[in-house]
Amino acid sequence: MKGYAVGHLRDVAMGPEIAEYLARIDATLAPFGGGFVIHGGRVERLEGDWQGDLIVIGFPDIAAARAWYASPAYQAIAPLRSRNSSGEIFLVEGVPEGHAAVDILG
Repeated sequence: MKGYAVGHLRDVAMGPEIAEYLARIDATLAPFGGGFVIHGGRVERLEGDWQGDLIVIGFPDIAAARAWYASPAYQAIAPLRSRNSSGEIFLVEGVPEGHAAVDILG
């Protein structure tokens, strides 16, 4: 099953540190098979409140996502993001191909 790194970022201060973070992040993803699925695209809110940007990075599996986040290359640039934004970052497992909603029932 695929794994995903998800960020819900708010109050991003677009400045030199964020520009450096953006310039360097792709190189940290490549060794782990990671790539952007969603990167701050326009949100069409249908229900509830929403502020900020959604970022989703896909990986071959959750172990690769975990290894990317813990890697020295990513940890070296993570402060560039965290000093210039607020929000949540988390990892989540995907579902197997053919998954149906009722599969979670048992």
